[in-house]
Amino acid sequence: MYNKSNYQYLLKDLSTLKGVGAKTSQILKKKKINSIFDLLWKLPKSFTDRTLSSKVKDLKIGENQTITILPKKYLFPRVRNLPNRVVCSDDTGELDCVFFNSYEGYIKKILPLGKEVTINGKIGTFKNKYQITNPKYISEDSSLIKQKHNKYALSDGISEKVYNRIINQIIETLPILDEWHSRDILAKFDYISWNASIRELHKPENIGKYKKNFYQRLAYDEIFSTFLVNSEIRKKIKKNKKKNKILHLNKQNKIINKLDFSLTKDQLKSLGEINQDLCSSTKMFRLLQGDVGSGKTIVSLLAAYNTVNSGFQVAVMTPTEILARQHFNLAKKIFANELNIALISGKTEYKEKKDILSKLLQNKIDIIFGTHAIFQKKVIFKNLGLIIIDEQHKFGVSQRKRLSDKGGKDCDILLMTATPIPRTLTMTIFGDMDISIIKEKPKSRKSIKTYSKLENKIDDVIKFVQKEISLGNQIFWVCPLIEESKRIDHTSAIKKFEYLKKLFPKQVLLLHGKTTIDEKENILNSFLKNEFKILVSTTIIEVGIDFPNASVIIIENANKFGLSQLHQLRGRVGRGSKASSCILMFKSNLSENAKKRINILKESNDGFIISEADMVIRGFGDLLGFKQSGIKNFKLADPIHNKDLFLLAEKEIKRIEKSNEDIKRFKPLIKLYDRADIINDIA
Repeated sequence: MYNKSNYQYLLKDLSTLKGVGAKTSQILKKKKINSIFDLLWKLPKSFTDRTLSSKVKDLKIGENQTITILPKKYLFPRVRNLPNRVVCSDDTGELDCVFFNSYEGYIKKILPLGKEVTINGKIGTFKNKYQITNPKYISEDSSLIKQKHNKYALSDGISEKVYNRIINQIIETLPILDEWHSRDILAKFDYISWNASIRELHKPENIGKYKKNFYQRLAYDEIFSTFLVNSEIRKKIKKNKKKNKILHLNKQNKIINKLDFSLTKDQLKSLGEINQDLCSSTKMFRLLQGDVGSGKTIVSLLAAYNTVNSGFQVAVMTPTEILARQHFNLAKKIFANELNIALISGKTEYKEKKDILSKLLQNKIDIIFGTHAIFQKKVIFKNLGLIIIDEQHKFGVSQRKRLSDKGGKDCDILLMTATPIPRTLTMTIFGDMDISIIKEKPKSRKSIKTYSKLENKIDDVIKFVQKEISLGNQIFWVCPLIEESKRIDHTSAIKKFEYLKKLFPKQVLLLHGKTTIDEKENILNSFLKNEFKILVSTTIIEVGIDFPNASVIIIENANKFGLSQLHQLRGRVGRGSKASSCILMFKSNLSENAKKRINILKESNDGFIISEADMVIRGFGDLLGFKQSGIKNFKLADPIHNKDLFLLAEKEIKRIEKSNEDIKRFKPLIKLYDRADIINDIA
């Protein structure tokens, strides 16, 4: 008997289960099933109904059927490789049970002559006589056979019979856990317990019943546990009292007034939220989320300027050297000679790098730009007050927490992303952070006209490209593959590069995932300097860099991309003052979803609207960058279908935070669903 609150049993290794040896355990672990708890979420896809019993005369060839028969005679041939047979019958006819590779003793044990036996298997025929070959289910107790039997998507090496036996063993030994939810929350799910919900979830008749209280309760547990962990991380960060920064807004406003463009309302609102955090005695841990081209960078640089003027240093980290250089050049232009600004990269000469490191330690550099290298151990700041990370979607929750710790007690953290995310996902992925959103685009930013074109109209596209080049413009040409594939009929970047090189000699560059980092930087710099007119690329040009002279992007096999990814790619153009175009090329045999995606993209330039539509069409697991974002991989919960549960969890978290409620009762929930180290100190 298991302790009432013994959730630890569910976290035990699979090998502790009866009938799970090293081989079976290894097979399951390959499917990322590492504990007893993990097995609970491997849900049946369908079921076999063995409750209905047939007579011999009513058997149907090719179907799995249940029949009660009387074994009458053994036919055990003395010739090797011939099967063993047992002649059986009921009051309507005869049927043979056929066995390959089974010993006579075993057959006599399971099919004793003259005793009624219930059997289930696939009905076949041989010489006009019914037979069942190697039947899986045989018992003298018909109640053990006449059941509904779950069917799973299985790994090789585990039979359904074995898998069901393992699952049933877990269900039978489920510990009855103390309830962690309040009665108000439980009322939403008709007061069903976690234990009862699990049992209902695995009943064959409940497959696919997503609206039932047991399913909703378990989905809510997943969502709530994630929100609770995020809440605890927020609290831990807020507990770190820091020296509040004293801002000189008159200096900030002088910079804003000198800009050759006006800040949007969203930019000013976000800047105000960031400034409030900087002035606070609690550590800033904020995400600045904005659509492509919405002007996040200038907001972050103004925050850096305010931080420097309050006596602190700033580090700005980007995923690529070219993006770091772009931000560095913009900062030099905006701040002129007011601040000491440096750029450090893999290409920085040893002597120069040594000088930069020395100046950082002496507080002679105000803002430093670079890639992840600026957070190496040897890079030491005198008084770091703000870390800004651009395009942070590759950072998960645990990485963000480590980053916050690394900055020191007086260091604020500002992360930025150009990936618009639906609200339900924002709550999930970035629930550990405060969020500022820039939706409004600068008035100077021209909308991008989006067209769709059949692949066989390539000549029209080439004429359009020729015209754009004659006007002095540049073109991105995106292909889904690097090289041609015999299995996938997609256009390859190398093949397209060879094709365009003949039409536009010495004007075409090629960039793909196999290009080395140094080569990539050189290629992008050459394109940025307008030394070439066409850049053929895979999707690696998605994020970040401004190419003001690029006015056209052509995307091949556009139907193979998700909406959010297409929108991100489209955002590589339209970043200068010129009118820009996006051409989506596709084959004629489009699916309905592909048609929907292309039409939505043609109708809207709003990344938030597009990401919502993308989530509905594709499902949240496939959205751009989310698999790299540290998002919890929900087993049951879905941000589209369970939006009400996300909002309910958010409301409950706010109530718990406001009342400063002790969360000890949630320890089993967090340990089971998130295994979060952040909660280790709960007694």
